[in-house]
Amino acid sequence: MAAKRSIRDAVDLSTVDPVWAWTEYRPDGDRPWTLQRAGHLLRRAGFGADWARLQRAVSAGPAEAVQRMLKPEEDVAAFDRMLDDDEQPAAQLGEVGALPAWWLRRMILTPHPLRERMTLFWHGFFGISNARVNDGRLMLGHIRTLRKNALGSYEVLLTELVRDPAVLVGVGAEANRRKILNENLPRQLFEQWSVGPGQYGAHDVREAARAFTGWFVRAGGRLDYVPREHDTESKVVLGKKGDWNGEDVVRIVLEQPVTARMLARKLFRWLIAENGEPPDSLLDPLVSMLREKYDVGRVVATMLRSNLFFSDGAYRQRVKSPLEYALGIVRGAGATIPTAPLSASLASLGQRLYTPPTTSGWPGGRHWINAAAVLE
Repeated sequence: MAAKRSIRDAVDLSTVDPVWAWTEYRPDGDRPWTLQRAGHLLRRAGFGADWARLQRAVSAGPAEAVQRMLKPEEDVAAFDRMLDDDEQPAAQLGEVGALPAWWLRRMILTPHPLRERMTLFWHGFFGISNARVNDGRLMLGHIRTLRKNALGSYEVLLTELVRDPAVLVGVGAEANRRKILNENLPRQLFEQWSVGPGQYGAHDVREAARAFTGWFVRAGGRLDYVPREHDTESKVVLGKKGDWNGEDVVRIVLEQPVTARMLARKLFRWLIAENGEPPDSLLDPLVSMLREKYDVGRVVATMLRSNLFFSDGAYRQRVKSPLEYALGIVRGAGATIPTAPLSASLASLGQRLYTPPTTSGWPGGRHWINAAAVLE
């Protein structure tokens, strides 16, 4: 069925067999491993690659090429130390405008493009913007937290972020007192990062806010916990009763099946296709994986190895953002360019790193096809 379609044919995702879709792609006479498919992998899972890397991917075959994206052979830790040393002074000196340029440099040179691509995914997913935070040190720390957990556990990432000063400032939750509740963090947690609209009520927000009481962001971005300001009474969050704290609330929202489905859908749109909505039957295997341990790396690996990823159901099924388009050219040429002018150009096209336009990130998709992009 779908396995025999040409990579250039359009596919109605509702007709795709989920078992076939997520089975590992193995080249055969009908679907050989080609330069085209290797290029698709390096673009979609990274930001493109030069001719030498493309040839190595073709020679390696799909299984090994995907494995190298997941676990690069190069010394990623040494690269990180070098770039971290470059970024830190800009943040310490308050040169917030330089941080997007440093991140672009990292994206161009990185031996681990998949990790950077997933860091960008989370940056848009959480939508924390320096327009509100206005602190380069906090924002750099936030991006590093996203990078550290980019292919790890969503539970670990979410637990760290509800205690991230940049997040608390970014959503307007710098102070949450026992007698003066701040509902901004739980509202954002429910609405954007877990169960979604219609799955919670005002009571859940208020009760969750009580669970998050006692946390403050002090001058200089220091996170402070004041035990006397924490509400120790019983709370009821999404039907679960107990003396909950913030970590408990994270656990409770992740127990809801709709949370795993929300995340599976967003990962699908990021790595497979963004045209239309994938049917529940196609997402169900990914949802089941997420509900086990919220292991994002496992789900990403399943997607990248799959029949569907290397089919016409994924090929050219996403509109490139200005950043993806530009980095594809730079990395494809094996070039190194000044990234400050590149950062300014991307900002003029609506994609300023460290400053997503809304708490939902960048709208993406066909929103990138606009007059500004054409004129630029």
